Amino acid sequence: MDFSLIMFIALLITGGITLLYRIYSRVKGRGNRRFAGYSQPARSEPIVVEYARSLFPVILIVFVLRSFVVEPFRIPSGSMLPSLHIGDFILVNKYTYGIRLPILNTKIASVGSPERGDVMVFRYPVNPELNFIKRVIGLPGDTLSYVDKKLSINGQPVPTEPNGEFIYQQAKMRGKTASQIQETIDDSVHQILLDEGGLSRDLAQVNVPEGHYFVMGDNRDHSNDSRFWRFVPESHVVGKAFFIWFSWKSTSGGGVEWSRIGHSIE
Repeated sequence: MDFSLIMFIALLITGGITLLYRIYSRVKGRGNRRFAGYSQPARSEPIVVEYARSLFPVILIVFVLRSFVVEPFRIPSGSMLPSLHIGDFILVNKYTYGIRLPILNTKIASVGSPERGDVMVFRYPVNPELNFIKRVIGLPGDTLSYVDKKLSINGQPVPTEPNGEFIYQQAKMRGKTASQIQETIDDSVHQILLDEGGLSRDLAQVNVPEGHYFVMGDNRDHSNDSRFWRFVPESHVVGKAFFIWFSWKSTSGGGVEWSRIGHSIE
């Protein structure tokens, strides 16, 4: 079940219990005051009401912040290496791309739109119950091609520059070396990985339709992205990833990855 829906249900239950008990107390108090000389004895709230009244403001604050301001996510795979590692805990800006109603995911205010090079969280088009994170490569109206591990946008090859090697540290990729490439898309300068010995998922040409985005993982040869299932509808956009607030090692018995904490996401 969607966590936003769970939070919303909890909000309704705690708020409903608090409100009903307040109404009940006032009605009962007015009835007792009809008797002359009646003095209402002090009484404690039922424990259910006490818990509901205490939890309601906390749940409300978390729900509002998570729905409209910022939401935490954990990186579960290596598809965004070397930018994001398995075990990174990130923050996602929920209002950069517009204000949306929680649960319904309906945009009610347009603030901005995804730009090429953004690291974006979205609901997986094949299964909207899952959240994916990839880099925005193509905007509505763009023409893209990806041939022999070389990306072109609107007929222009994307500038790249070799930047050494990267050794996979995640469980199933331990000891595997890939070429690290610096890629520049508009104002975004970031690192990608190419497995020189792996096959390239080529696209001779693809046109991005209106209201959709084309996304790719930075670990180009190990990413389930738009090359396989094509486009992300605008209605599936969740927000822009911008900060790593915690990181837990996925190998060597785990442990905090201190060197990654506090980094912004390029």
